[in-house]
Amino acid sequence: MKYVRIGIMIILGSILLSLGINLFLTPYKVLDGGIIGIGLILHYLLGLKAGLMVIFLSIPVFLIAWIYYRQYFYNSLHGMLVSSFFIDLLKPLSGVIHLAPYISSLIGGIFVGLGIGLMLRIGTSTGGTDLLAQFLFEKTGINVGILIFFIDSIVILLGGLLISRETFLLSSITILAVGLTTTFISTKSSHST
Repeated sequence: MKYVRIGIMIILGSILLSLGINLFLTPYKVLDGGIIGIGLILHYLLGLKAGLMVIFLSIPVFLIAWIYYRQYFYNSLHGMLVSSFFIDLLKPLSGVIHLAPYISSLIGGIFVGLGIGLMLRIGTSTGGTDLLAQFLFEKTGINVGILIFFIDSIVILLGGLLISRETFLLSSITILAVGLTTTFISTKSSHST
């Protein structure tokens, strides 16, 4: 029964994350942070499938996890694969909803944060920058949250340089919404379990 619950939470979290990206972020070329953000940059600039790019870009991070964080590797591999699958599966929904860009960025960030938060509730994630931040924390002693924020900032700055200033501004709204929503959902869950 435990594995069924975990599977349902991974699927639900992945769908919410994917809806946030496809319904609210991609119509305005908005980015999330981390590896998903890099996948979106490649999607916007080269037309590549964002979910597939997340898988390819995650390979080095998961190799590190296999060597140094075996439990994390097992816990996050499913989350990364399922969310990447849904990002590409739900791509046709892009442009279905029409909102002001800043509202769309905010709502998209909330959806992505809900998805990530639900996965964190069961001890899994989409992999990527949180593992990289954990690895850097062990090497440098710098707080994981600060490292994730720094990595996300680099990604959206890169997007702003390569895509547009508007992408940078809207993506700033999104990563703030993702961070706050993820924190609220994952903190709330730790008190309720």
